[in-house]
Amino acid sequence: MTQYFKIWVACARYSITRTLMFRGDFFIWSLVELFWMTVNILTISVIYEHTESIAGWTKWQMVLLVGTSMLIQRFLMGFFWSSIFEMGRNIRSGNFDFYLAQPGNVMFMATTRKLDPDSLLNSLVATAVVIYAAHRLGLHPSAAQIALYIAMVLCGVVIHYSLLVMSISLAFWLTSAQGIEGIYFTLTEFSRLPRAAFTGLATQTIFVWLLPVVMITNVPARLLAQGFDARLAAWIFGAAIVWFAAAVFVFNRGLRRYTSASS
Repeated sequence: MTQYFKIWVACARYSITRTLMFRGDFFIWSLVELFWMTVNILTISVIYEHTESIAGWTKWQMVLLVGTSMLIQRFLMGFFWSSIFEMGRNIRSGNFDFYLAQPGNVMFMATTRKLDPDSLLNSLVATAVVIYAAHRLGLHPSAAQIALYIAMVLCGVVIHYSLLVMSISLAFWLTSAQGIEGIYFTLTEFSRLPRAAFTGLATQTIFVWLLPVVMITNVPARLLAQGFDARLAAWIFGAAIVWFAAAVFVFNRGLRRYTSASS
């Protein structure tokens, strides 16, 4: 693990150095993400001008939920997004050989090579949104609750990471995995909605339990806003393990089909 951490630190230094070489891109993309996050918060403010609650969630509870969703997405995009989607292009072009030649786990090397400092910077903004929403709700979480919240957010990142790796791994079988990015963003739209908003059996089965994009954000937000639920906490920890194991399995199965650039 120490060796892998050193490799990750070296990759992080490379990404930061590259970002500093193109400061204009860094500031532009940071502002784009900040604008997108601001629009989400303003949308909630506009909606709650006409109602007091949505599916039992008040305005600041909803801000807490959306802030949690943004925090998970910023971590995902900051640490893994560029590497995972570049992996699909590398598989098609044959440049994936570069990762096979490296002395380390292929999945780790291929999905952690690049960082996006602009997303990591905006994760601080998302954290500030969560803290401010908790303040407006008059919440005073204990150290244990904060630790559990952080652990559940990390579980959410793991689940999103696993879903993306499994999706991009389709490039091992298909000639192209284009369009997955758009599908992912469509799914994440549901993560900003309360679980109670999904009333039908089909929607609950697909978006709450089968693809747990809703629960990823609802469980940690509920922990702070409405109290701890041991059953849901255990479920999200278990889901993270299951989805990560599935991602490793699918990636390794796909890796067997990779024929390299020379063939």
